Amino acid sequence: MEFKTIAEMFLNVTKSHPDHILFTEKVNGEWVGDKGSEVYEMVKNASYGLAALGIQPKENVAILSTNCRRWAYSDYATATRGATSVTVYPTLIASQVQYIVAHSDSRLVFAQDKLQMDKMMLIKDQCPALKYIVHFDSSLSYEDENILSFDELMEKGKAFAATSDAYDFEAEARKVSPDDILTLIYTSGTTGNPKGVMLKHSNLVSNILSANARLGISDEDKFLSFLPLSHSFERLGDYVGTHVGANITYAESMEKVIENLKEVEPTVAMSVPRLYEKMYAGVQAKFAAGSFIKRKIAGWAVKTGYAYVEARNAGTITPKLAKNKKRADKLVFGKVQALLGSRFKLFASGGAPLAAEIGKFFDAAGITILEGYGLSETSPVITLNPPHDFRFGTVGPTIDGVEIKIADDGEILSRGPHIMHGYYKDEAGTREAINKDGWFHTGDIGIIDDGYLRITDRKKNIIVTAGGKNIAPAPIESKLIMNKYFEQALVHGDRRKFVSAILVPNFVAVVAWAAENGISETNPEALCENPKIYEMLKAEVLDVMQNFSSYEAVKEFILVPREFSVEDGTLTPTLKIKKRVVEERYKDKLNALYE
Repeated sequence: MEFKTIAEMFLNVTKSHPDHILFTEKVNGEWVGDKGSEVYEMVKNASYGLAALGIQPKENVAILSTNCRRWAYSDYATATRGATSVTVYPTLIASQVQYIVAHSDSRLVFAQDKLQMDKMMLIKDQCPALKYIVHFDSSLSYEDENILSFDELMEKGKAFAATSDAYDFEAEARKVSPDDILTLIYTSGTTGNPKGVMLKHSNLVSNILSANARLGISDEDKFLSFLPLSHSFERLGDYVGTHVGANITYAESMEKVIENLKEVEPTVAMSVPRLYEKMYAGVQAKFAAGSFIKRKIAGWAVKTGYAYVEARNAGTITPKLAKNKKRADKLVFGKVQALLGSRFKLFASGGAPLAAEIGKFFDAAGITILEGYGLSETSPVITLNPPHDFRFGTVGPTIDGVEIKIADDGEILSRGPHIMHGYYKDEAGTREAINKDGWFHTGDIGIIDDGYLRITDRKKNIIVTAGGKNIAPAPIESKLIMNKYFEQALVHGDRRKFVSAILVPNFVAVVAWAAENGISETNPEALCENPKIYEMLKAEVLDVMQNFSSYEAVKEFILVPREFSVEDGTLTPTLKIKKRVVEERYKDKLNALYE
């Protein structure tokens, strides 16, 4: 069914799929789902509840929660009311939440649980426009008439509907215009205050339809949703699934994604490269820790898988190669496939460039990763690899209706119905981002090869050495983490006389090497300080650097004994390394490399 707004999309899918389980999550150890008819009633009552509280169309309503059914129901209640949702990462600390709630002039905040409510109780008096807080946990109790549970909101909605003959839920929802602002998504920038990206209903609708024209998702599909819904990538993915009546199942947490994949057996999932990197590193570490015979078998299987992929793409698969691939699947790749469940079709990857080698490895294992590209400001998808013609190392061709071009300085520009309305309360920033001809400046550097876009790096991440050489760190970092001994890498060297790096070792692989070489130590800090370990890793770095010119190559590095994480402030909520934060944290050790 056609739709021009997210409110209309919601009405369509809940009416056309009344008995289909649309949203699922785990409650008390059991997976519990809501049918379309049930979702419709809950969202209708919550939307009436917002009206009962006096929330007006075009006012802003924030959502502070991890992924769950009530996140989605809050979003749809807000959209059908004609209001604007403001998405807030649940990992943010209270002061960061305060900035977004206050800056966005949010009138109401949906907060998930006691953890999020504790933040809200600290900051609510510093948010002038804020009047109401609605929490998802009915076991919580507050002595404040302006704080209520989601259940209480729905009850208010029922009472309002019974006494307000002039107000009709569906009629109000259909009044929403494609040009109305659907959502404010605050960027998870690594420096400075985040910007509120204003996306209209028409922005998201165009992106949903064009993305699915490429993916072909139907109501027989099941999504596992685990990236933050605060992030435009997962939000768009969930909309793509929902608009055709597919099931959206919410993972328990990022830590339980692999476990949930096996339990839920989805067909589709969205992720950022960090998940694939960790899966790849885990597999490589197991290969490295195996016996000599197991390592030989693994090496043969991977080589066979690569040969099979190359022959498949060329249409030259021989009977012998097909037989060897089946054997490789049974001995090695089947274990990788088993991680994802028996129904799995594809991953969509975005948020950062995926190393071509990782995509190639998973393809050899029979797992399709379709890499795409976009930003919050572009709703978010600009390009996406087709399922039957994907190319490693690229982010695919543009989706329908989207234009791209490469500026003289290599920056990727995009234009079309997916481009944001602008930044909230920031006309100067909007004018800087979108030129007079409607081209949005992405801040990324890339090239177009036979219609397929390749991302080189972020424009602001380009390193200019003391000798005046321009270096893109992303390809170097990508090659480093492809090595089985490295988990994470950050390349450093702006205005320095040579390039260095901050490296987080893969300690499973390092401990295995240490044991084989007479080192019994397993403590990460001690391993990082062990001279023999350092020299081994230095040899690995030098080997990787043979792929780069002399001025690009990492000459020195420091080792960090723990992974960068969202919790310690070194990763954004979308799992990108906060370059300036990490460099500041280890500046003394970095400076010592250059002395």
